[in-house]
Order: sequence, then structure tokens, then C-alpha cells
Amino acid sequence: MRTEIYSAKDIANLLHKRKIATFAEIAKALGTDGRRTVFRKLKELDYLTSYSHRGSYYTLEEITRFDEIGLWSYRDVSFSVHGSLLLTAKMIVERSNCGCFVSDLDTVLNVSTKDVLSQLALTKELSREKFGGRYLYCASDTARKKEQILARRVSLSQPGVTGPIPEPALIPDELRAAIVLFFSLLDEQQRRLYAGLEALKTGRGGDTLIAELLGLDVSTVAKGRRQLLSEDIEIDRSRKVGGGRKPSEKKRRRSSRR
Repeated sequence: MRTEIYSAKDIANLLHKRKIATFAEIAKALGTDGRRTVFRKLKELDYLTSYSHRGSYYTLEEITRFDEIGLWSYRDVSFSVHGSLLLTAKMIVERSNCGCFVSDLDTVLNVSTKDVLSQLALTKELSREKFGGRYLYCASDTARKKEQILARRVSLSQPGVTGPIPEPALIPDELRAAIVLFFSLLDEQQRRLYAGLEALKTGRGGDTLIAELLGLDVSTVAKGRRQLLSEDIEIDRSRKVGGGRKPSEKKRRRSSRR
């Protein structure tokens, strides 16, 4: 009877000890650098490949502790119950209540997902809709997509204390009127700085969006944004020195006595 030279138990022992390992580390523990041999032995185990780090890490399914959306990380290496980054991104977008922007998915998965989402949209596995210069990725199913887009519109229309102003088309009439009224009560510098602040909070495309909402020139919003970043602000003064009405001299009341 032929004696087995390589044993899957060596891989299991390594992974139970270290939680995760690269192909090179597994090959070393197995005592061979043959790719076919390593993968043949891995197939004897319930193993997973990381969706981060270009799939260069391995672990055992029994080691993982997946969260409610099927993700598990050890140190900075991430794994998914769905397998690859492509499948993971697809499942998360489809199950999302209001779809996902690239930044949303980047935050959840802690990796760049722009290329993966573009690929899924190109192959029609996901759909996408433009929202204020950004793509919102949704399920490919038409009915589900409509639900997600409606939920996103409702979400973006809700005013927040620290969040950015929603794009003009999504703002309810009452909120729009309140913003315009507040804006009209500010002086020239305050209007410019307020517009610049909202543009900073909005991020990419913020200058154009805020200019449209407040009826300003885009360059004015950009100037306010730059002033805030450089702290070039006149404190307690809405105009430069010498501007505005000149102070009038107080008249003294004439006495009836001589």
C-alpha cells in the first residue's frame, strides 16, 4: 500500500493555529511547492478564499464567525460566505433596502468596489441609476429596482443635522422654502460661507448642486468653500474695512437754560 506523502491535516493544523494563511505558507506546511498538490489537499477541507487582498489568503469554514450579512475579517483580511468579491457585492446590493453607491459598498466591504460594480452592471447582473452625478447600483429585477430607488429618494429627502443637503429634485417644498428663507437672512459673507460648507458636506459635485439650490454662481460657492478650507474669514464683519454706512455723530440735546 502506497504511503501518503502529503496530508490535508497539515493544512488544517496550520489554519487552526494561524486562522489564515497564504498559498506559500500552506505549501511550506505541506512540504511541497506544487500548486496542483496544494489545491488537491485543500479540496479535502471546507476552505474559503479571501475576497480582499486579491484572494491570496485561505481559511477554514469552521474557523470563521460570519456577521449578519455574511462577512468575517481577521486582522485586515476579509472573507465572505458568498465567496468572491464579485458575488459578495452582487448579494449585498440585491439585499439592500435602497441600493448602494460605490462609497456605500466600499465602507461595508473595506475594499474598492468600483470596478466590480461596473462589471456587474455591464453583464446586467445589477442595474444602475444616476443620482446627482453618481451611480446608484440596484437589483437587476425591475420591481426590486423600483423599490430600492423609491427608498433611496425617501432617504435622501430626509433633512439631517450633520448630513449634506439632498439634491434639489429630492427636497420637499417645505424644506426647500425653509432653506431659502434661512439663506435670505444671511449677509453676503455668511451666504457664501454657508454655501461653501454645504458643498464640502456634499462632496464631489457639491458646488454645482448647492449653486442650483440656492440660485448662486458656481464660482461663488467654490470661493466660500476655499475660504473655509483656508480659514480666510472676516470674523464679526460682513464687509471689508471701510465698507457700509459711516457712523453718524450723536446730536446733543439743547438745554432750555442759558
